[in-house]
Order: sequence, then C-alpha cells, then structure tokens
Amino acid sequence: MASFNKVILAGNLTADPELKQTPQGVSVCRFNIAVNRRVKKADGTTDVDFFTIVAWRHTADFISRYFTKGRPILVCGSIQNRSWTDQNGQKRYATEIVCDEASFVDSKGD
Repeated sequence: MASFNKVILAGNLTADPELKQTPQGVSVCRFNIAVNRRVKKADGTTDVDFFTIVAWRHTADFISRYFTKGRPILVCGSIQNRSWTDQNGQKRYATEIVCDEASFVDSKGD
C-alpha cells in the first residue's frame, strides 16, 4: 500500500518564530500560523485554524530571519504525530507540521 503525507498551508504567523539550537548545533524553529477556513458561516464570519509548524536547519534559519508576527507565510511539509511522557509522568501528544519549504506570500514592499 502506498502512502502520501504532504501539507501546503498559507497563513499568518501568530507570534515571532522561536529559533533554537539542538545540543548538536542544528537549528530548529517553531512557530504557529493562523489559517482562515474557506467556507464562511451564516453570519459572514470565518473560522480560523491554528497550526504548529517546526522547521529545521536552513529552513529554520530562513524563517527566523525574514518572518515576524502577523506576516503571511506559505509552508510545505508533512504532518507528524509524536508523544512523550512529561515530568509528571503524564503521556502527552502533539500533531505538528514539519516544514520542508517556506515562501513569502506578500511582496517585498508590503
């Protein structure tokens, strides 16, 4: 059976991206984006979905350098689920988008 895991999202950053380094010196950047749903509700408003994005290495450096809170961004990547046990022994789960590519959406003058 074949499998396919590809995500393309365009949205606005909800906060400045956070760039960190692993103990091995690899750049990792985490940020969240808000994406409006395509279908409007009866009252004319639009629901918004929030996604956690993780980028690595050069992509992480690029995002942290050129993107800030409120800026639109286009990300391509895959969905990843992970789990861990926290300090209190509780099992935790997270679903994230692992960003392979990031692009500008607005023009340089905006």
